[in-house]
Amino acid sequence: MLRVLLLLPTTTYRTEAFLSAAHQLEVDVTVASEHPNTLEHLNPSALLTLDFQDLPGAAARVMEFSRDWPIDAVVPVDSQVVVVAATIAEALGLRHNSVQSAAAAEDKHLMRQLFEQAGVSSPRYRLCCLDEDRADLAARVEYPCVVKPLSLAASQGVMRADDPDQFAARVERLEAILACQDGEPVREFLVEQYVDGREVALEGILTGGTLQVLALFDKPDALDGPFFEETIYLTPSGLADDVQQGIARLVQQAASALGLTDGPVHAELRLATDGPVVLEVHGRSIGGLCSRLLTFGSGLSLEELIIRHALDEEFQLPERQSQAAGVMMIPVPRAGRLIESRGLDEAKALSGIEE
Repeated sequence: MLRVLLLLPTTTYRTEAFLSAAHQLEVDVTVASEHPNTLEHLNPSALLTLDFQDLPGAAARVMEFSRDWPIDAVVPVDSQVVVVAATIAEALGLRHNSVQSAAAAEDKHLMRQLFEQAGVSSPRYRLCCLDEDRADLAARVEYPCVVKPLSLAASQGVMRADDPDQFAARVERLEAILACQDGEPVREFLVEQYVDGREVALEGILTGGTLQVLALFDKPDALDGPFFEETIYLTPSGLADDVQQGIARLVQQAASALGLTDGPVHAELRLATDGPVVLEVHGRSIGGLCSRLLTFGSGLSLEELIIRHALDEEFQLPERQSQAAGVMMIPVPRAGRLIESRGLDEAKALSGIEE
């Protein structure tokens, strides 16, 4: 039986979805996490503990494991395991994105450089350091701007500033966020041009470098800062066909600039007055629980589709089922503790609400 190695960080929301997908496809699964795993329904011999930061060590450990339990595909679930997944797949001789392209998709400065070199429409940017004189830096920045870390996901540390005073406050806040991360504190960050316009997200999959669009999401709420927490995703998109085709062409160009060739792609774009602008492109699928919106062919989940594609390059990707779907993420307005949620039964009783 075919076996897939799922790299599942202990912080991911998607463990259940990917394990269910593997079960539905009747493939063996090995789960690798950075901490010892206690999933009771899995054979202990199908569990691995890997140091995701130690790329050679993780690859060597999987190579040793695969002598007894051969692995046919490696699937990273979240951003923090994309690079180690490429490293492991390379060591095993499996189809994969190059380690360099996986790393470029997770380094926002390198991503910007590669986009610039390839002529991909993306925001103007400046690499900055927390050790620079901030008053001097604030005087040289183009406003409005966006301050962002070189990594991190889910818009952590991404903030808009409209003037020098706001800029100083945003940089101070970013410094505090970066100080809370594991490992050596990062001192560099990006300052980017703020791109006005509607925001969209594209979910796709690459086969031999060619992109197939799986879904295009509209984000109807204005994401104009100062923070960029997402609220609503809707699909299919209501944009005109030619606009959607232009978005797909730009994401294909961006993926090629990064060197991505195989597996899922998640892209975020803004629709400026003169056309789409790529904010980011990642070599992974959509995060959180948003994948529940997507069903393909005769009922395949996104996770099933990703595993099938990883195991079989010739797998013909089915089209997304055509019904409209949406998800809402509730913004957190202030610090505190969630005490209760009200109205769930009434909401579930509404026609079209699945969960």
